[in-house]
Amino acid sequence: MCPATSNEDIPRGYIIPIGGGEDRERDMQIHRRFVELSGGADAAIVVIPTASMLEETGPDYHRIFSELGAGQVEFLPISRRADCDNPEFADLIDRASGIFMTGGNQLRLSAILGGTLLAQKIRRRNAAGVPVAGTSAGASIMSEHMVAGGSSNAAPAEGNITLAPGMGLTNAVIIDQHFTQRNRLGRLLTATSYNPFLIGIGIDEDTAAFIGPDNVFEVVGSGSVTVVDAGQLTHSSMWDARPGEALSLLGLRLDVLGEGCRYDLTARVAYPPDEHLAFCSLPVSSGDPPPEAEG
Repeated sequence: MCPATSNEDIPRGYIIPIGGGEDRERDMQIHRRFVELSGGADAAIVVIPTASMLEETGPDYHRIFSELGAGQVEFLPISRRADCDNPEFADLIDRASGIFMTGGNQLRLSAILGGTLLAQKIRRRNAAGVPVAGTSAGASIMSEHMVAGGSSNAAPAEGNITLAPGMGLTNAVIIDQHFTQRNRLGRLLTATSYNPFLIGIGIDEDTAAFIGPDNVFEVVGSGSVTVVDAGQLTHSSMWDARPGEALSLLGLRLDVLGEGCRYDLTARVAYPPDEHLAFCSLPVSSGDPPPEAEG
Protein backbone atom coordinates (compact mmCIF):
# COMPACT_ATOMS: atom_id res chain seq x y z
CA MET A 1 0.00 0.00 0.00
CA CYS A 2 1.23 3.53 -0.72
CA PRO A 3 2.83 5.25 2.28
CA ALA A 4 0.91 7.89 4.18
CA THR A 5 1.46 11.45 3.02
CA SER A 6 0.59 13.10 6.34
CA ASN A 7 3.14 15.49 7.80
CA GLU A 8 2.32 14.30 11.29
CA ASP A 9 4.78 12.03 13.05
CA ILE A 10 2.11 9.37 13.68
CA PRO A 11 -0.29 8.50 10.84
CA ARG A 12 -3.94 7.81 11.58
CA GLY A 13 -4.74 4.22 12.44
CA TYR A 14 -6.56 1.91 10.05
CA ILE A 15 -10.34 2.18 9.86
CA ILE A 16 -11.76 -1.27 9.14
CA PRO A 17 -15.49 -1.55 8.35
CA ILE A 18 -16.66 -5.17 7.98
CA GLY A 19 -19.89 -6.15 6.23
CA GLY A 20 -21.00 -8.55 8.99
CA GLY A 21 -21.30 -12.33 8.84
CA GLU A 22 -17.53 -12.73 8.97
CA ASP A 23 -15.85 -16.11 9.28
CA ARG A 24 -15.28 -16.68 13.00
CA GLU A 25 -14.28 -20.36 12.97
CA ARG A 26 -12.02 -21.28 10.01
CA ASP A 27 -9.42 -18.99 8.43
CA MET A 28 -10.70 -15.83 10.18
CA GLN A 29 -8.54 -13.79 7.79
CA ILE A 30 -10.22 -10.47 8.59
CA HIS A 31 -9.77 -10.90 12.34
CA ARG A 32 -6.26 -12.24 11.80
CA ARG A 33 -5.25 -9.14 9.83
CA PHE A 34 -6.78 -6.91 12.52
CA VAL A 35 -4.80 -8.68 15.26
CA GLU A 36 -1.59 -8.25 13.24
CA LEU A 37 -2.25 -4.52 12.80
CA SER A 38 -2.95 -4.26 16.53
CA GLY A 39 0.42 -5.71 17.48
CA GLY A 40 0.07 -9.49 17.31
CA ALA A 41 1.31 -11.11 20.50
CA ASP A 42 1.75 -7.63 22.01
CA ALA A 43 -1.78 -6.52 21.06
CA ALA A 44 -4.14 -5.09 23.67
CA ILE A 45 -7.56 -5.35 22.02
CA VAL A 46 -10.73 -3.83 23.45
CA VAL A 47 -14.07 -5.16 22.19
CA ILE A 48 -17.21 -3.00 22.44
CA PRO A 49 -20.27 -5.30 22.09
CA THR A 50 -22.80 -2.53 22.84
CA ALA A 51 -24.71 -2.83 19.55
CA SER A 52 -25.62 -6.43 20.38
CA MET A 53 -28.26 -7.53 22.86
CA LEU A 54 -26.70 -11.00 23.10
CA GLU A 55 -24.67 -11.80 26.21
CA GLU A 56 -22.37 -14.15 24.32
CA THR A 57 -21.15 -11.53 21.82
CA GLY A 58 -18.36 -10.12 23.99
CA PRO A 59 -17.05 -13.52 25.12
CA ASP A 60 -17.21 -14.82 21.53
CA TYR A 61 -14.87 -12.10 20.21
CA HIS A 62 -12.68 -12.53 23.28
CA ARG A 63 -12.24 -16.16 22.20
CA ILE A 64 -11.55 -15.24 18.56
CA PHE A 65 -8.84 -12.68 19.24
CA SER A 66 -7.26 -14.79 21.97
CA GLU A 67 -7.09 -17.81 19.65
CA LEU A 68 -5.40 -15.61 17.03
CA GLY A 69 -2.63 -14.75 19.45
CA ALA A 70 -3.55 -11.31 20.79
CA GLY A 71 -1.66 -10.72 24.03
CA GLN A 72 -4.57 -9.12 25.88
CA VAL A 73 -8.29 -8.99 25.06
CA GLU A 74 -10.96 -7.18 27.07
CA PHE A 75 -14.62 -6.53 26.31
CA LEU A 76 -16.54 -3.64 27.82
CA PRO A 77 -20.06 -4.49 29.07
CA ILE A 78 -21.54 -1.13 28.09
CA SER A 79 -25.35 -1.20 28.03
CA ARG A 80 -26.23 2.38 29.05
CA ARG A 81 -24.71 5.84 28.63
CA ALA A 82 -23.62 5.99 32.26
CA ASP A 83 -21.27 3.06 31.58
CA CYS A 84 -19.31 5.28 29.19
CA ASP A 85 -18.14 7.37 32.17
CA ASN A 86 -16.54 4.35 33.85
CA PRO A 87 -12.88 5.35 34.44
CA GLU A 88 -11.77 1.72 34.16
CA PHE A 89 -13.25 1.50 30.65
CA ALA A 90 -11.65 4.81 29.70
CA ASP A 91 -8.27 3.54 30.91
CA LEU A 92 -8.60 0.37 28.81
CA ILE A 93 -9.32 2.47 25.69
CA ASP A 94 -6.31 4.67 26.48
CA ARG A 95 -4.07 1.59 26.58
CA ALA A 96 -5.65 -0.26 23.65
CA SER A 97 -3.63 -1.06 20.54
CA GLY A 98 -6.79 -2.17 18.69
CA ILE A 99 -10.51 -1.41 19.14
CA PHE A 100 -13.32 -3.58 17.76
CA MET A 101 -17.06 -2.75 17.67
CA THR A 102 -19.45 -5.66 17.15
CA GLY A 103 -22.64 -5.94 15.14
CA GLY A 104 -26.20 -5.50 16.34
CA ASN A 105 -28.27 -2.32 16.13
CA GLN A 106 -26.39 0.80 15.05
CA LEU A 107 -28.95 3.14 16.60
CA ARG A 108 -28.48 1.39 19.95
CA LEU A 109 -24.74 1.84 19.52
CA SER A 110 -24.95 5.52 18.58
CA ALA A 111 -27.57 6.36 21.22
CA ILE A 112 -25.44 4.86 24.00
CA LEU A 113 -21.96 5.81 22.77
CA GLY A 114 -22.52 9.03 20.83
CA GLY A 115 -21.16 12.21 22.40
CA THR A 116 -19.59 10.43 25.37
CA LEU A 117 -16.06 10.58 26.71
CA LEU A 118 -15.52 7.03 25.48
CA ALA A 119 -16.46 7.96 21.90
CA GLN A 120 -14.03 10.89 22.04
CA LYS A 121 -11.28 8.60 23.28
CA ILE A 122 -11.90 6.13 20.44
CA ARG A 123 -11.52 8.92 17.87
CA ARG A 124 -8.37 10.18 19.57
CA ARG A 125 -6.84 6.73 19.72
CA ASN A 126 -7.54 6.20 16.02
CA ALA A 127 -5.99 9.60 15.23
CA ALA A 128 -2.94 8.46 17.25
CA GLY A 129 -2.45 5.37 15.09
CA VAL A 130 -4.66 2.72 16.72
CA PRO A 131 -6.71 0.59 14.27
CA VAL A 132 -10.48 0.63 14.83
CA ALA A 133 -12.58 -2.16 13.31
CA GLY A 134 -16.32 -2.68 13.34
CA THR A 135 -18.65 -5.27 11.88
CA SER A 136 -22.21 -4.69 10.64
CA ALA A 137 -23.59 -1.99 12.98
CA GLY A 138 -20.03 -1.35 14.16
CA ALA A 139 -19.10 -0.61 10.53
CA SER A 140 -21.99 1.77 9.85
CA ILE A 141 -21.24 4.01 12.84
CA MET A 142 -17.65 4.69 11.73
CA SER A 143 -18.52 7.38 9.20
CA GLU A 144 -19.68 10.90 10.03
CA HIS A 145 -23.02 10.19 8.36
CA MET A 146 -24.42 6.81 9.41
CA VAL A 147 -26.97 4.61 7.65
CA ALA A 148 -29.51 4.12 10.43
CA GLY A 149 -32.09 2.15 8.44
CA GLY A 150 -34.01 1.94 5.20
CA SER A 151 -35.55 -0.31 2.61
CA SER A 152 -33.70 -3.27 1.12
CA ASN A 153 -34.67 -4.74 -2.25
CA ALA A 154 -35.74 -1.29 -3.45
CA ALA A 155 -34.78 1.10 -6.23
CA PRO A 156 -33.28 4.45 -5.27
CA ALA A 157 -36.18 6.60 -4.13
CA GLU A 158 -36.84 9.60 -1.93
CA GLY A 159 -37.26 8.45 1.65
CA ASN A 160 -35.97 4.87 1.33
CA ILE A 161 -33.05 5.48 3.72
CA THR A 162 -32.66 6.97 7.20
CA LEU A 163 -29.44 8.72 8.18
CA ALA A 164 -28.11 9.69 11.60
CA PRO A 165 -24.85 11.12 12.97
CA GLY A 166 -22.09 8.53 13.25
CA MET A 167 -18.82 8.46 15.14
CA GLY A 168 -16.95 10.48 12.55
CA LEU A 169 -13.76 8.46 12.16
CA THR A 170 -14.01 9.43 8.47
CA ASN A 171 -16.08 12.06 6.66
CA ALA A 172 -15.20 10.82 3.17
CA VAL A 173 -17.59 7.87 2.95
CA ILE A 174 -20.96 6.51 3.94
CA ILE A 175 -21.01 2.79 4.74
CA ASP A 176 -23.65 0.11 4.29
CA GLN A 177 -23.23 -3.55 5.26
CA HIS A 178 -24.68 -7.02 4.48
CA PHE A 179 -24.71 -5.34 1.09
CA THR A 180 -25.23 -7.93 -1.64
CA GLN A 181 -26.92 -10.39 0.71
CA ARG A 182 -29.70 -7.87 1.50
CA ASN A 183 -29.73 -6.08 -1.87
CA ARG A 184 -28.99 -2.63 -0.49
CA LEU A 185 -27.71 -0.92 -3.63
CA GLY A 186 -30.84 1.21 -3.97
CA ARG A 187 -30.56 2.71 -0.53
CA LEU A 188 -26.82 3.39 -0.91
CA LEU A 189 -27.50 5.20 -4.19
CA THR A 190 -30.13 7.25 -2.37
CA ALA A 191 -27.64 8.09 0.39
CA THR A 192 -25.00 9.36 -2.05
CA SER A 193 -27.61 11.45 -3.86
CA TYR A 194 -28.11 13.60 -0.74
CA ASN A 195 -24.55 14.90 -1.05
CA PRO A 196 -22.34 13.65 -3.91
CA PHE A 197 -19.23 14.56 -1.90
CA LEU A 198 -19.68 11.28 -0.03
CA ILE A 199 -18.41 8.04 -1.53
CA GLY A 200 -20.80 5.17 -0.88
CA ILE A 201 -19.22 1.90 0.26
CA GLY A 202 -21.39 -1.23 0.28
CA ILE A 203 -19.61 -4.12 2.02
CA ASP A 204 -20.63 -7.75 1.62
CA GLU A 205 -20.68 -10.25 4.45
CA ASP A 206 -17.32 -11.81 5.39
CA THR A 207 -15.63 -8.86 3.68
CA ALA A 208 -13.79 -5.80 4.99
CA ALA A 209 -12.33 -2.56 3.66
CA PHE A 210 -8.99 -1.88 5.38
CA ILE A 211 -8.78 1.91 5.03
CA GLY A 212 -5.18 2.98 5.53
CA PRO A 213 -3.83 6.32 6.74
CA ASP A 214 -3.28 7.29 3.10
CA ASN A 215 -7.06 6.95 2.46
CA VAL A 216 -6.48 3.94 0.21
CA PHE A 217 -8.43 0.85 1.20
CA GLU A 218 -7.79 -2.80 0.41
CA VAL A 219 -10.53 -5.43 0.18
CA VAL A 220 -10.08 -8.50 2.38
CA GLY A 221 -12.54 -11.40 2.52
CA SER A 222 -14.71 -13.68 0.44
CA GLY A 223 -17.13 -11.10 -0.94
CA SER A 224 -16.86 -7.72 -2.62
CA VAL A 225 -17.01 -4.02 -1.84
CA THR A 226 -19.23 -1.88 -4.07
CA VAL A 227 -18.13 1.74 -4.43
CA VAL A 228 -20.64 4.38 -5.56
CA ASP A 229 -19.08 7.67 -6.67
CA ALA A 230 -21.59 10.44 -7.34
CA GLY A 231 -18.91 13.13 -7.57
CA GLN A 232 -19.40 13.55 -11.32
CA LEU A 233 -23.19 13.47 -11.15
CA THR A 234 -24.68 15.49 -14.01
CA HIS A 235 -28.29 15.39 -12.85
CA SER A 236 -30.17 14.43 -9.68
CA SER A 237 -33.89 14.63 -9.06
CA MET A 238 -33.47 14.22 -5.29
CA TRP A 239 -34.03 17.87 -4.43
CA ASP A 240 -37.61 17.95 -5.79
CA ALA A 241 -38.63 14.29 -5.57
CA ARG A 242 -41.88 13.45 -3.77
CA PRO A 243 -41.85 10.89 -0.91
CA GLY A 244 -41.39 7.42 -2.39
CA GLU A 245 -40.73 8.74 -5.91
CA ALA A 246 -38.02 6.95 -7.92
CA LEU A 247 -34.90 9.04 -8.44
CA SER A 248 -33.07 10.06 -11.59
CA LEU A 249 -29.30 9.95 -11.02
CA LEU A 250 -27.18 10.55 -14.13
CA GLY A 251 -23.40 10.29 -14.33
CA LEU A 252 -22.83 7.88 -11.45
CA ARG A 253 -19.71 5.74 -11.34
CA LEU A 254 -19.83 2.28 -9.78
CA ASP A 255 -16.91 -0.07 -9.05
CA VAL A 256 -17.11 -3.59 -7.63
CA LEU A 257 -13.90 -4.68 -5.89
CA GLY A 258 -12.98 -8.23 -4.96
CA GLU A 259 -10.28 -9.38 -2.57
CA GLY A 260 -6.94 -7.65 -3.04
CA CYS A 261 -8.36 -4.76 -5.05
CA ARG A 262 -7.70 -1.27 -3.75
CA TYR A 263 -9.50 2.04 -3.94
CA ASP A 264 -8.03 5.53 -3.49
CA LEU A 265 -10.71 7.58 -1.70
CA THR A 266 -8.89 10.84 -2.43
CA ALA A 267 -8.32 10.31 -6.17
CA ARG A 268 -11.56 8.26 -6.48
CA VAL A 269 -9.78 5.58 -8.50
CA ALA A 270 -9.95 1.77 -8.20
CA TYR A 271 -6.99 -0.53 -8.84
CA PRO A 272 -6.60 -4.26 -9.35
CA PRO A 273 -4.11 -5.65 -6.80
CA ASP A 274 -0.97 -5.84 -8.98
CA GLU A 275 -1.70 -2.71 -10.94
CA HIS A 276 -2.10 -0.60 -7.80
CA LEU A 277 1.14 -1.89 -6.32
CA ALA A 278 2.94 -0.99 -9.57
CA PHE A 279 1.28 2.43 -9.49
CA CYS A 280 2.55 3.04 -5.94
CA SER A 281 6.11 2.13 -6.89
CA LEU A 282 6.39 4.50 -9.86
CA PRO A 283 8.51 7.64 -9.39
CA VAL A 284 6.90 11.05 -9.69
CA SER A 285 6.38 11.74 -13.37
CA SER A 286 8.54 14.38 -15.04
CA GLY A 287 6.35 14.40 -18.12
CA ASP A 288 8.70 12.10 -20.01
CA PRO A 289 7.89 8.44 -20.69
CA PRO A 290 9.76 5.91 -18.51
CA PRO A 291 12.84 4.32 -20.11
CA GLU A 292 12.34 0.93 -21.69
CA ALA A 293 13.68 -2.02 -19.74
CA GLU A 294 16.71 -3.77 -21.18
CA GLY A 295 16.69 -7.43 -22.08
